[in-house]
Amino acid sequence: MPEPTTTTGSATGPQDADALTGRLGAVLADPARRPLLLALDFDGTLAPLVDDPMTSAILPAGVEVLAALAGRPGVALALVSGRAMADLHALAEVPPGTYLVGSHGAERARVTPHGLDRDVVELTAEQADRLAALGARAAAVARGRDGVWVETKPTAVVVHTRLAERDVAAAAEQEALALGAELGTGTLHGKDVVELTVLPADKGSALQALRHEIGAPVVLYGGDDVTDEHAFAALDADDLTVKVGAGATAARYRVPGPEDVVAVLAAVERATR
Repeated sequence: MPEPTTTTGSATGPQDADALTGRLGAVLADPARRPLLLALDFDGTLAPLVDDPMTSAILPAGVEVLAALAGRPGVALALVSGRAMADLHALAEVPPGTYLVGSHGAERARVTPHGLDRDVVELTAEQADRLAALGARAAAVARGRDGVWVETKPTAVVVHTRLAERDVAAAAEQEALALGAELGTGTLHGKDVVELTVLPADKGSALQALRHEIGAPVVLYGGDDVTDEHAFAALDADDLTVKVGAGATAARYRVPGPEDVVAVLAAVERATR
């Protein structure tokens, strides 16, 4: 899908954490605006970015506050990530009841005390063939390029470039984008990744579907990546959209990093005691 236009959240740019906390207080004080869907990206939002994605972890204070929020009346928790569902569940450390949205919306599940209650993703024969072809072609993009590797998800192939030198990463990303255009597949270009997907999905559509399912009048969504702009653009005027870190954005609020996201979660927890 085309990239959303990124603008600032107001004429002077997104508002800060204090403004966000104040707005949250007003939302949580109004019973007509419950339940609040509290949804967050994972990497770079709850978990600081690291070179090895399988060592990523939510800040300990974040684990604690999410556990405290679990089961609070009027609050529903969700993680919305580009990660494959299996990896997201393995790393997330979130309480039962949390919704997990993986692969940018192509996979969805809910955490239970005994594992995942997940929606089954089924590809057509044509989609499965296209995924196999993407995997082979993406492997050729990575071949011979130090720091570039390929991940295969249930619905997509991802070219990762975080560990590569900048010129090597740029060449690999451009080649992956060209591959997506050649094969006519869905393409998502995020931080140090190009994802080529055979099943149309984006975080904005996934969030709107979840909010309507649970009847949430207001959504708070925070994320740090270019792909999170799809969610910021798709959500409603009364929703609370939060850009984590620097960069142009359509979000209405901005916080510097994961520690500040945890502070926002703590404000929600205090307001719902």
